[in-house]
Amino acid sequence: MTAFDLVPPRAARASDRAPAGVRGATAAAPVRPAVRLRGLTKTYGRVRAVRGVDLSIGSGEIVAVLGPNGAGKSTVNEMILGLVSPDAGSAEVFGLAPQAAVRAGRVGAMLQAGALLSDARVIDVIRLMRGLHAHPLPVDDVIARADLGDFLKTKTDKLSGGQAQRLRYALALLPDPELLILDEPTVGMDVEVRRAFWRSMRDFTAAGRTVLFATHYLEEADQVAERIVVLAQGRIVADGTGAEIRSRVAGRTISLAEDSIGGGGPNPTELAGLPGVAGVERIGARLQLHSTDSDHTLRALLAAFPAARDIEVASAKLEDAFLSLTSAQNIDHHNDDHHNDDHHNDDHHNDDHHNDDHHNVDHESDDHDAADREEYR
Repeated sequence: MTAFDLVPPRAARASDRAPAGVRGATAAAPVRPAVRLRGLTKTYGRVRAVRGVDLSIGSGEIVAVLGPNGAGKSTVNEMILGLVSPDAGSAEVFGLAPQAAVRAGRVGAMLQAGALLSDARVIDVIRLMRGLHAHPLPVDDVIARADLGDFLKTKTDKLSGGQAQRLRYALALLPDPELLILDEPTVGMDVEVRRAFWRSMRDFTAAGRTVLFATHYLEEADQVAERIVVLAQGRIVADGTGAEIRSRVAGRTISLAEDSIGGGGPNPTELAGLPGVAGVERIGARLQLHSTDSDHTLRALLAAFPAARDIEVASAKLEDAFLSLTSAQNIDHHNDDHHNDDHHNDDHHNDDHHNDDHHNVDHESDDHDAADREEYR
């Protein structure tokens, strides 16, 4: 078996783990979604972490959840895993309560903030945690899938960031889950390991299993996910394929060599005045013109600057759509159109029942926040 290869779940899994009242169901019975969220709401003190989220994820899907810090991604994951109870609404995993699905071994989770046993060898951690599951995968299979062979005897406090992530991935695979929830799974991984990791995810879903991952790496989400859900201020502001999300941003980008339009340097005001231009920015030695009518802009550009060269015209990137969708102005407009805040009255929540410090709205570390901001630019 090669590293990261995955085998299908055992055929007996469906009957072994069927919820009460479902055993003996015929093959024609409708398949329940892997995850179903209805009106999911969670508030910590004055912070509305999640506001009326409705989401259904089918079996076998690879779904990316995107959102800026504080968007509610981690809180949604915690409610799907049964770690946190919603204030309103409901969460189901394969038709079960989240805790029941986790206890049955149908869910595996790789949380960025998940602590590892200290002063223990990797192999010992795997063997110990395997004993907690009813239907665990063989240790050798988990080692191969997570590519742990080179550091099995290394203690957890000596692991690099990427190695620690691979161990967390192995622990998530141990119960042989049908749903895998990943929080920033590739942080600290180098390019080669990251590619191998996502190949394993494709193999995972090919067997009919489901992957739900939160990430700040927009390009990674665009390349890997079949479906992207964008959260902002606790609400879903977009849900679709990468192409559908990108289509939410009108226009294209025209870029050209900066030194090709005059030795004295460009006049941003003059470029911004070209037909269809919505904005101008300088990136390195190139100029980028954001246009709502690229054909009209290009003709006017060449007429005004006939020496312009190295011209490229590109469609909107996922990053552009993300920034547009999560901007304060668009969020406010989305909220006004689709939500009634009076339905989520703060009086329905007991502040004394929650610990703000323990349940931080977003679990990314300060060090990672700096990298996140770079990803959004």
